[in-house]
Amino acid sequence: MAQLFFKYGAMNSGKSIEILKVAHNYEEQNKPVLIFTSGIDDRDEVGYVSSRIGMRQPAIAIYDETNVFEIVKNHQPKPYCVLIDEAQFVKKAHIIQFTQIVDELNIPVMAFGLKNDFRNELFEGSQYLLTYADKVEEMKTICWFCQKKATMNLRVDEQNRPVYTGEQIQIGGNDSYYPVCRKCHTNPPLT
Repeated sequence: MAQLFFKYGAMNSGKSIEILKVAHNYEEQNKPVLIFTSGIDDRDEVGYVSSRIGMRQPAIAIYDETNVFEIVKNHQPKPYCVLIDEAQFVKKAHIIQFTQIVDELNIPVMAFGLKNDFRNELFEGSQYLLTYADKVEEMKTICWFCQKKATMNLRVDEQNRPVYTGEQIQIGGNDSYYPVCRKCHTNPPLT
């Protein structure tokens, strides 16, 4: 029976490489998958899932008006699995579409993303994935500054100073964010 999975983790926890690994495992068995990613993530190029270790694969970009359910429903051949990268950036309507893919088309959906932003508030996509997902799993990584588990994302400015206010969404990688534990989020040992 198909299920909706939400795999979340702080920055650098391996979410994108996990998507590419899952896609490879299906495709190696001649079982096609559909990969989606947020249309606002342009760090590498819109419409690609890219990992920090250099692997990348084309994906369908999700915008506010994208109907993921209709794309999957009408796709031939029928995918064995649907994979979503940067799921924190999608809207509630998309999460409902993910549930329709699972419940009506009997296709598993695996969504990967951040749970909380740099202010430690839930993203819209994450909030509704936590509500609707059949299974929720944390992907772990270590704090940038100490040996504790990273559970938060610290935003920094151009001078590498911590930022705690501002717009929720600012696309960036290691130049803008660090995965951190709660203690280092509150009092980061930045130079």
